[in-house]
Amino acid sequence: MRSTYTVLPLLLACGLAWSQTPIATTPASPASATVQPDTPSKAQPRVEHIQVEDSGARIDEVRVGGETQSISVQPKNNMPAYQVAPKTGERTWKVLGF
Repeated sequence: MRSTYTVLPLLLACGLAWSQTPIATTPASPASATVQPDTPSKAQPRVEHIQVEDSGARIDEVRVGGETQSISVQPKNNMPAYQVAPKTGERTWKVLGF
């Protein structure tokens, strides 16, 4: 008798869950998967400006769509600022600041 009182609420709860109507979802059609790359409605990639500073230097990084585009380093000990190439790691200085 005691198991009837335990099982009955569980069966009622399962029945209520099964009686709910499922949410209709439409599968993605192959035609919608081929989007032209130059459409004006396409969302622009996210641009991030990241600045990290410690006791020795300030580093400014620009990322577009998660890919690093530029890195600039400004040392704090009166040294000239320089750029770091994101892919090769080469450092370049502006000599005459034109």
